[in-house]
Amino acid sequence: MIQRCEFITFLGGAAAWPLAAGAQQQQRMRRIGVFMNAPSDDPLTQADTAALLQGRQELGWTVGRNVRIDWRWYAADAARARKDAQDLVALAPDVIVAIGGPPFVALVETGAAVPIVFARVVDPVGAGYVPSLARPGGNVTGFASIDISAGVKWLQLLKEIAPSVTRALIFRTVGIGGANLFGAIQGMAPAMGVELRPVDPSNRDEIERAVSEFARNPDGGLIVTASAPATVNRQLIVAQAAKYRLPAVYSNRLYVESGGLISYGAVTAELVRPAAGYVDRILRGQRAGDLPVQAPTKYELAINLKTAKALGLTIPPALFARADEVIE
Repeated sequence: MIQRCEFITFLGGAAAWPLAAGAQQQQRMRRIGVFMNAPSDDPLTQADTAALLQGRQELGWTVGRNVRIDWRWYAADAARARKDAQDLVALAPDVIVAIGGPPFVALVETGAAVPIVFARVVDPVGAGYVPSLARPGGNVTGFASIDISAGVKWLQLLKEIAPSVTRALIFRTVGIGGANLFGAIQGMAPAMGVELRPVDPSNRDEIERAVSEFARNPDGGLIVTASAPATVNRQLIVAQAAKYRLPAVYSNRLYVESGGLISYGAVTAELVRPAAGYVDRILRGQRAGDLPVQAPTKYELAINLKTAKALGLTIPPALFARADEVIE
């Protein structure tokens, strides 16, 4: 069943070209589609929604007066994602916000000319979604979820917190960006003495099978890259890491809050909040393709001390000192 929530205020980001009161009264009702990368009750979805809605009064968009929103939520089902994307396009919105790779890809594959503002998309240039960050062109722009160098950082953190690791099971979704990110990790792995084995986090049965098989041999660890399927299945991934006592590095602090060992990634709100500002600019006349794609500038390191103790790991003092958040 498709979940809907219409006539919700959609605002946030820095103010851009506010309208005078008289002009606001005359402005026609605008329509916005939003396709989120997790179910509606997921904490990440709720945080992203709050980030999108923040600052609405400053931008002059008022629900029921000059804006309405149609929402869809991704549930790790590619066929459902394609249908939801087609449904959103059929509503003829002025602009669509796509949070995460699968919703964004599903929207792009419709071939529709509606402006799309994405967020939480990995390596949009490497995946071929835009020709360059500075000049995306076409009807697409947005905010990348992570810098390519973060992939190397994940590998370094895994070795720093668990020096004995010589094998890493790396969760990545093939075909939704991230090729350059995975390539960066691959390029560094031999020098750090780590053998990589990729696994797709889209299938829950495959997650359990892959981790169980991987854990049969010693000196293993996990790297969970940024992807919507991994986010949806994060409770299972964290549980599998605990079950088999595998040190793991994650791309988002939500994993650490769920019991994961350590995470390094962009500050959650900073990935989504600016998208509201781009939507505002598009609704006021700018072309999506003229707005540069931006990469995150703020990153955070989180460590779960309880999980470290359960794994028999001692956090190096230097790593502990760098942490932005320590969960005890």
